[in-house]
Order: sequence, then structure tokens, then C-alpha cells
Amino acid sequence: MAENVCMNRSCAKSSEFWTLLVMGGLVLLGTLAAFFYIEHHGHIVTGMDNQVVWGLPHVFAIFLIVAASGVLNVASIGSVFGKKMYKARAPLSGLLAIAMLAGGLGGVVLDLGRPDRLIVAMTHYNFKSIFAVNVLFYNGFFAIVGLYLITLMTRNLKQYTHAVGLLAFLWRLALTTATGSIFGFLVARAGYNSALYAPMFIIYSFGYGLAAFIVVQSVMYKWNNIEIDERILCRLKNLLAVFIAAGLYFTAVLHLTNIYFAKQWDFERFLLLEGGVYPLLFWGGQVFLGGVLPLLMIFSPGARKSPPLVFLAALLVLIGGHAQMYVTIIGGQAFPLNLFPGYAQSSSFFDGIVHAYTPSLWEILLGVGGIAIAFLITVIAVRVLKFMPEDDFKDIDLDACKS
Repeated sequence: MAENVCMNRSCAKSSEFWTLLVMGGLVLLGTLAAFFYIEHHGHIVTGMDNQVVWGLPHVFAIFLIVAASGVLNVASIGSVFGKKMYKARAPLSGLLAIAMLAGGLGGVVLDLGRPDRLIVAMTHYNFKSIFAVNVLFYNGFFAIVGLYLITLMTRNLKQYTHAVGLLAFLWRLALTTATGSIFGFLVARAGYNSALYAPMFIIYSFGYGLAAFIVVQSVMYKWNNIEIDERILCRLKNLLAVFIAAGLYFTAVLHLTNIYFAKQWDFERFLLLEGGVYPLLFWGGQVFLGGVLPLLMIFSPGARKSPPLVFLAALLVLIGGHAQMYVTIIGGQAFPLNLFPGYAQSSSFFDGIVHAYTPSLWEILLGVGGIAIAFLITVIAVRVLKFMPEDDFKDIDLDACKS
């Protein structure tokens, strides 16, 4: 391990730090330009319409929100379940949770139509709406995780870490359940309306969050010329493999369940076989790039001694996660609505028509803007405070880890 570990601004590499800050700032500047352009001209300049009302910005936003909940799992394993190896990673885990949630929410402000009326959405709630319930969960998440970080990083408050960590653990499970329920409660959409979405999103969050944590930790270690201990790397990669496999399992159960019901056959045929870009993203992106290939890489010979290989596997999980969100969110809306199940209805309003959607440049800029927000928060916080995981192997019981 390197002797001079860059923990805060006193030894940070100034030129590289400012380079990262400028890069992230330029992306965010483009996002702000897109934001004001869409706000001025309206959603007509996007690929969204009154059929596909959630577009590419929502894909990035929901992914970041789900991953924000999951990345806190690293801290929960340490603070709630007492695993000392993960305790050293709890501060970075909490930071990433706040940063990614901020980035995710920042990408959907235009969803209000009138961003200047955000204060109305924050002060008036319709508790019959799952969206209103989610706003409460998001605000609570910021407050609880912020308090959790304070207890972690303040010596006189460390005795409260376990209690606040337990609250954060339960809160994030509720938050991800509510996020998954957004889709589970939409009964008119053939691709949604399933109780499996809540637990499935929880397990997705575990995988995406851990993958994001591994990517950020790997970059921080590389930045400071530190090599991660192979036993810790082995623990992290094997845990990631469990989450990937569980995500594939829930995906298979969801689609096999749909295939069992005759009313879902048309949708499953559309999504898995005949839907153009959606089967490609499902099989090629979500299943292969985000599932099968990372598993093969994780369990390949020598993976426990190859941080770049584990880093690449985690990066593929993140790419596959975006493909999964695109298939779920856009594909579920593109398939025709069935407003009156069991009845025949007809109108001149796109009955039985698969809706086309092509994201515009403005939507792409909005989507990556959420990542830029999370990136900038993380870069600045890591520069100012001590978020680098420091392992004290005298206090950690690491059994032999076999690939």
C-alpha cells in the first residue's frame, strides 16, 4: 500500500482535481442549457409524447435513485450487521448514496412541466399517489443518511451509528419498494402491474449500488496508487456475483409468470422477440452485458488478483442496469394500453399501435446531467473530507476467499 495516501485537500493532486471539476462542470453546463431549452420550447422538442411520457431522462434518473439505495448496502453490512471490512467503506457508501439520489432527482425536475412550481410538489401531497409517497421517502433518505454520516465521522457520536444505520437500512428498503411500486401499481400497462416489481427493484438496487461502489472505489485507489487487498476484492466480487445472479433470477421469474397468463402473451412476445430495439436491449444489454458476462468475468481464473477485471465487470453491470431501465420504462410504455381488460374497445387514438420513441439530444444531455451532479458532489466531498476506505487488517477477520 502506498505510504502517502491522499485523504483530503492537504495532499490532493490539485491539477487533476481541477481537471475533473472542469469536465464535470462542462457536462452540467450542457445539461443546464438543455434544461432551459426544453423549459422554454416545451416537451415537443423531445422524443416524448402523450403515449411515451417517461423518456431517457427518466431512465437515468430511476437508475440513479435505485442505485443510490443499493450503494448504501455497503454501509449497512458494516454498521447493522457488524462486518468490519465494510465499516471502513461506510462513509464513502453514504456519500455516494446522497450524491446519486441528488443526481437522480435533478434529472426529473422537468417532469413537473413547470419547474418553478417545485415548491408546490414539495408542500402539497396526494397520499393516494405513489409519487407523493416517494417524495417523502426521498426527503427522509437525505436527512437520515446525512445524520448517519455525521455519526460516522464525529467521534463523540459513534455510539449512535448502529441505531441510525439500522434506520437508514430500513428506510432505503422502503424507498426502493416504493420506487418499484410505481410500476407495480400501473394496472393499465401490460408490462407493469406486478407485485414482483417491488422485491425485484430491491435486488436490482443491491447489484447496481455495489457495482457503482466498486467502480468509484477502484478509481479512488488508482488515483492514490493503492492496491486493494485481494481478500477484500474477493469478498466484494463474490457479493456482486450473488446480487447479479439474484437479479437474473427475479427477471426470469417475472417473465415466466407473465408467460403463464394468456393475457400477457402479446406483451412478452413484443418485449422478448418482436419489439425491435427492446429485445436487443433486453437480451444483449440487460441479460448478457449486465448479467451473464460479468458473472463469467467474476468467476474466471485469477479474477481475485485482477482489480481491473472486477472493475470492468462492475462497469458492465452499470451498463446493463441502464439497459434494464430502458426496457422496463420505455418498452412498457411503447406497448399499447389495455384500458378495459376483458372488453373490446375501439377509437381513433392509436388503438393497438406500438408507439415509437427516439430520444432527442436534449434528453441525452438531461440524462447524463444526473450523473454529472453525482460525479461533482463525490469529487468535491472526497477532496474536502476523509472518505477513502482505510483497512486495519488487525481488526478484520478475513477468511480465505476462493474464486
